[in-house]
Order: sequence, then structure tokens, then C-alpha cells
Amino acid sequence: MPRGRDPGEPVIFTDSFPTETGRGRFVPADIIPADERPDSDYPTVLITGRQLEHWHTGSMTRRAGVLDAIEPDPVALVHPLDLDMLGGQPGDVITLASRRGEVSLYARADAGTPRGAVFVPFCYYEAAINKLTNAALDPFGKIPEFKYCAVRMTLGGVAPAQSSYGGGKVLGA
Repeated sequence: MPRGRDPGEPVIFTDSFPTETGRGRFVPADIIPADERPDSDYPTVLITGRQLEHWHTGSMTRRAGVLDAIEPDPVALVHPLDLDMLGGQPGDVITLASRRGEVSLYARADAGTPRGAVFVPFCYYEAAINKLTNAALDPFGKIPEFKYCAVRMTLGGVAPAQSSYGGGKVLGA
């Protein structure tokens, strides 16, 4: 058992599990397709999530001058080839539209984003991406399907108004 400054084990449960038998129980899960799939009207998959600098809604991290200066503006991470097919460049305003609404924000080329998908952090009030997501519930866990939906991505739109605390600058420095 770790004590004091002992960092613990880098990998746990290599020999046994904390059960009566020492064995773990693994249960396979069936893959359930998303409620809303891409189609000809909404051909791109929207994936939402967190970004390193701002967690959750950004209610605290967007008030931190250093973090705000690093990531002040709402961005959509798009594979460079998809951005090129759209006729856009990094920093251009793009609009994402779903069956529930639309949001405009800045494009960022990101080779780590899969082709046919766009990733948007949900921490930006001025580009509230969860307006686009699907509230369909998982049939077992009853968790809303906020992380995946079909969208249409177009070049242009109204640039989002800067609404972070520091406006992208470290204040009082």
C-alpha cells in the first residue's frame, strides 16, 4: 500500500482485481448507432468536447488571463483537406448548421480531426455549440447524445463577438 510520497503503481490490476475471486468481470457492449447520422443535407459529423485551456463552460478558465490569452476565440477543428475542399483557410469564419440551429466560429486546420468530422469545444458562450447537438437519449444509460450529431459546414458567417473576460489579452501585465 503506497504511503507518503510513494507515487503508487503506474498500472493497476496486473495480477488480480479487488474481488473475492481476484478475477475481473468484463461484459461486452453492443455498439448502438448514433440517433442522427450524416446524410446529403448534413454530411459532416460534429464532435464536441473539452479543450486543454478551458474546462466545461469556461466560466472560470475564461476569466484567467493567461488561459484566455492562449485560447480567446471559439474555434472549429477541421481536417486540412476538408477545409481546403470548403475553399477555406485557417482563421476563416465558418458556419456549422444542424437541424436545430447554427453557429459561426473560426476554422482551425487540425490533421488530428478525422476527415468528414469537425471538433468544437463547448466552452464558448459566443459560439454555443450545444445548440446544435442532439438531445436523443441512450436507451440504457438515458444520457443525452450531446457529443455527436450531423451538421453542414459552410464557409462564411458572422464572426462571433469576443466575450471572454480579457478579450484575449493578459490584463494588468
